[in-house]
Amino acid sequence: QVQLVESGGGSVQAGGSLRLSCAASGSISSIGAMGWYRQAPGKQRELVARISRIGRTTYADSVKGRFTISRDNAKNTVNLQMNSLKAEDTAVYYCFLSTDTDYWGQGTQVTVSS
Repeated sequence: QVQLVESGGGSVQAGGSLRLSCAASGSISSIGAMGWYRQAPGKQRELVARISRIGRTTYADSVKGRFTISRDNAKNTVNLQMNSLKAEDTAVYYCFLSTDTDYWGQGTQVTVSS
């Protein structure tokens, strides 16, 4: 069984920064993509950023130029550096990991006040 543990959420004023981290543990044979989704109240879960095993990145248009995703394959971790945060970034952020199955973290709240 694979477990994902997220950290780094919190509250910040608009224009501020936060860094999310996610560590995977358990029986992991071959990890593919890792990344982050988010879900705001009353909205569908949406992809924020993903990174392939070889480092290819994909970002939502709304976060391009502000967020940076990175991963450490040796440690099975993925990070999301979030700069210039906006009120509309407020959401629960979920880490994911893809192997032969998709695994999800428990979610971490990010609140940006304007």
